Amino acid sequence: MANPKVRGFIRWRNWAKKDWAVAAVGLTVIIISAITFFFDSETDRLDIITLEDLVDLTLVHNAKDRGAFCLDGSLPAYHFQKGFGSGSTNWLLHIEGGGWCDSIESCSFRKRTKLGSSNSMERQVPFSGILSRHQSQNPDFFNWNKVKIRYCDGASLAGHPENESKNGTQLYFRGQLIWEAIMDELLSIGLSNAKKALLSGCSAGGLSTLIHCDSFRALLPKDATVKCLADAGFFLDEKDILGHHTMRSFYHNVVDLQGVEKSLHKNCIARMGKDYFKCLFPREIIKDIMTPVFLVNPAYDFWQIQHILVSVETASHGHWEKCRLNLNHCSPSQMEILQGYRDSMLNALGDFQKNELGGMFINSCFIHCQTWMAETWHSPTSPKINNKTIAESVGDWYFNRGVVKKIDCPYPCNPTCYNMDFL
Repeated sequence: MANPKVRGFIRWRNWAKKDWAVAAVGLTVIIISAITFFFDSETDRLDIITLEDLVDLTLVHNAKDRGAFCLDGSLPAYHFQKGFGSGSTNWLLHIEGGGWCDSIESCSFRKRTKLGSSNSMERQVPFSGILSRHQSQNPDFFNWNKVKIRYCDGASLAGHPENESKNGTQLYFRGQLIWEAIMDELLSIGLSNAKKALLSGCSAGGLSTLIHCDSFRALLPKDATVKCLADAGFFLDEKDILGHHTMRSFYHNVVDLQGVEKSLHKNCIARMGKDYFKCLFPREIIKDIMTPVFLVNPAYDFWQIQHILVSVETASHGHWEKCRLNLNHCSPSQMEILQGYRDSMLNALGDFQKNELGGMFINSCFIHCQTWMAETWHSPTSPKINNKTIAESVGDWYFNRGVVKKIDCPYPCNPTCYNMDFL
């Protein structure tokens, strides 16, 4: 059961009929709610947040020369915290999440938010979880150089300007150029000399991590240890409860609108033929990635349950309104369907489980994104599998301390879970 403060913040959120059109905004509301809870002044967590944990926004000024713009034409941005001690030559990058836009309407709405314009972004953000500078929160990466890449293109940093002529409005589809401009700037301030590096991301940022993983590896010294971590980015190509391929249709629109095909792996494009847009699904992406990858994903990802399996439009069928918001309200037949969704995820990960270089932490929690908050990344009450937190599992994998392929038992078996409650 989620903390009542989480329930209180989320209860007022009114899901609109155009949920897909503003999917990114919905996720942002949830993230803001979580931030408010985890850094609430009434909790004892505030005492570990100091001025040093607040990291300034940096605009990518060389982006203008490259034509790399957010949806509204503003400059892309990131937050950078310099490493220290033994971590001064190591780098951890984290790509922000926030859904996608698949139409002129939804992208036009998005460009007026912080997910489409740096003009609306916070000037400072706290670094916690995988970005924390505190060893107690982040035992393996606390003193690394750390970067939070802001997400402002609506296509997982993979859009291309050639498709702008189709939109008839002032929208910039420059995700790939944003990625390249930010990489150039980071390389110039020390990333080019990295000894160790980890590219990570949450949700749409996790998907972006998978898309750019090999190109990130190619930018760094050959003798550097370079790996990638996708958090809640393993989106499934599954039918909803009415038998519709909602996510497949949505991704098709995103790929066609923003020209994402040009950023996807050529082998996959050739393999999929007329279904080229399916190359945006992680199940296909991981078939071609050569760089070691770690996947963190809840088997009952609330975003996927609420947008892929049971959207607002389908919730009234079979009385899913409460179940999709709190798994404690699911009937036995509904839980059977949710267990089937978990089975689909494990099936999609079947080949990856055989990947000797890959790692995974698939827990049975009703949550979405677990690496960027101390409470779910590494704390005394963090979700665990085999008595290991996500941070400990990722660290064991990154530093080759052991094989890490952790798959939880089915819900509700894990008492350490943070399960969100939207009722």
